[in-house]
Amino acid sequence: MNPPSSLEELIKALRCLPGVGPKSAQRMAYHLLQRDRPGALHLARALDHAVESVKHCVKCNNFSEEEICPLCSSSRRETDLLCVVEMPADLLMMEQAQCFRGMYFVLMGRLSPLDGLGARELPLERLLKRAHELSCEVILATNFTVEGEATAHYLATLLRAQGIKVSRIARGLPVGGELEHVDSGTLAQAVLERRAVTE
Repeated sequence: MNPPSSLEELIKALRCLPGVGPKSAQRMAYHLLQRDRPGALHLARALDHAVESVKHCVKCNNFSEEEICPLCSSSRRETDLLCVVEMPADLLMMEQAQCFRGMYFVLMGRLSPLDGLGARELPLERLLKRAHELSCEVILATNFTVEGEATAHYLATLLRAQGIKVSRIARGLPVGGELEHVDSGTLAQAVLERRAVTE
């Protein structure tokens, strides 16, 4: 016996979420309809509202309900540094760490030819425009994955060709980490990127 078509449509819709396969989508759909109909209605309203009201900040490309997001419109931010991150979650981590007081630009992705994401799919013209507007140093804070490294290399080449100063966040041992528990790749990178000890 086939489930009702509206239930099939819900299961199909839930599969658009990352990491959700057919069985997980089915479990979620049955849970929402059987045990949490108020939650399902709240989810539907929240999704509808977010899709209607959330857009991209014209300056940093992060999600925002306003044309210019609160970070970009804040007078407390330093304008001599522009940090480029892959996704809004990365920006959120930077803010939670309270280690950066400059401006941001969110790529909303990274170079990944296997996923069909090339340079044309990234808002590179907007990034260049923003870097020129601020006349600042650009800090590349993409992830230390193969795709993140390729993106950082591509951006560094592009930005330097425009006469823009570029730096890359460091990588190495975690704070409080012990050498015996660190993977060999991280340890090797920490040795390669060592710096002089000054008084």
